Amino acid sequence: MNFSTLFRTKENLSLDKNTLTILRYIAIFGQFLAVSIVYYYLGLPFPIIESYLIILFGLVTNIYLQIGIKYNQLKDFYAAPFLLYDLIQLSALLYLTGGIFNPFSFLLIIPAIVSSTFLSMGTTIILGLITSLLLFIISFFYLPLPGENMNLLHFPNFYKIGIIISILIGLIFLSYFGIRFAGEKKKTEEAFKKLQEVIYKEYELESLGGQAAAAAHSLGTPLATISVVAKELKKEIGDNKDLSKDIDLLISQSKRCSEILKRISKKQIEEDKFFSSTKLENLLEEIINSFKETSSKEITLVPDNDKNKIDIQRSAEMIYGLRNFIGNAIKFSKSRVNIFLISNDKEIKIIVNDDGPGFPKDIIEKLGEPYIKSRSLELNSNSGLGLGTFLGKTLLERQNAKLLFKEDKNLGGASVVISWSPKNILITA
Repeated sequence: MNFSTLFRTKENLSLDKNTLTILRYIAIFGQFLAVSIVYYYLGLPFPIIESYLIILFGLVTNIYLQIGIKYNQLKDFYAAPFLLYDLIQLSALLYLTGGIFNPFSFLLIIPAIVSSTFLSMGTTIILGLITSLLLFIISFFYLPLPGENMNLLHFPNFYKIGIIISILIGLIFLSYFGIRFAGEKKKTEEAFKKLQEVIYKEYELESLGGQAAAAAHSLGTPLATISVVAKELKKEIGDNKDLSKDIDLLISQSKRCSEILKRISKKQIEEDKFFSSTKLENLLEEIINSFKETSSKEITLVPDNDKNKIDIQRSAEMIYGLRNFIGNAIKFSKSRVNIFLISNDKEIKIIVNDDGPGFPKDIIEKLGEPYIKSRSLELNSNSGLGLGTFLGKTLLERQNAKLLFKEDKNLGGASVVISWSPKNILITA
């Protein structure tokens, strides 16, 4: 393990100040209420003044946190001291009120659990170790509370150790859960951020194309006017060769601009068709042909019958999702990729098979999750099976598709099955 990374503070590793402040106010109020009930209602004698002073100092630190700390998101450097103080404060209260045998002693694990969810692993480990030390201290050094008959309760050491171990087990378990939860949340947020970027770029390009076409249309008339006026001026100047040369240049450049604008308009018409309805078979052929330009591998599309002439609404999500899985098949295949288009009254299905190594068995059930890792294959966002598969799967599922990952029995490689219902809004027979 690289210990230098334990204390690495990233932008999304932080604790919201308002959240911490509210939690500490709740804890302070709970402590005040608990000691007051025990002392005044239950009548158990213990150092009440000292307990109130400890709670009061906790209130002061929380007011300072609320007013004195300017940052809304607290990094380890700012959050850890307050969590450490909460550990020490609660330990001091427990020392005055029965030590580890106080029913509230398990609350000592809360600061470390909060740290595991929002702060670095290094901070969590330190708080966990300090928690363990404080548990040990208050299990042997404390002011005991009287029992029912106002006699001091005494417990054997093995009982104390058992309580310590049970609390530590809870601490380790919940801290590990917090670390895993925070990690998965972070990965999912990053994956969805990438997804949003992909979709945004597709629609941004489409929007830019529309703006270009509008500009081309608007500039067409002024350029035509310039050309007409220039030709008239040429007639008026007669034999003036210098001016005539300049006017010819003006005419030729305005003509060139007009031709450029015509190409932009034509391209926009083509782009409009690109996002219009088309046949699913034609869309697959276009995607396959785009890969054939850069790959020497054999890529075959096999439509099973005439029912494959299915009209679909083209979208950036559909195109990107299909390209992702076809591209992965080509990337990992040895020499051959077969793509089957199957349709009937109940189902429309695309099957992408390749003769590559297939999916690693240890991750095949987790494919489509962001940032999965395999023991047999290094998978990441650049390999085509990590973030890329997640994005492709998510985009197609937005089009109401269902995906299945399995091994291909014919070619011996991987098989991806993408299916829709014919009654789907985006796919009509």
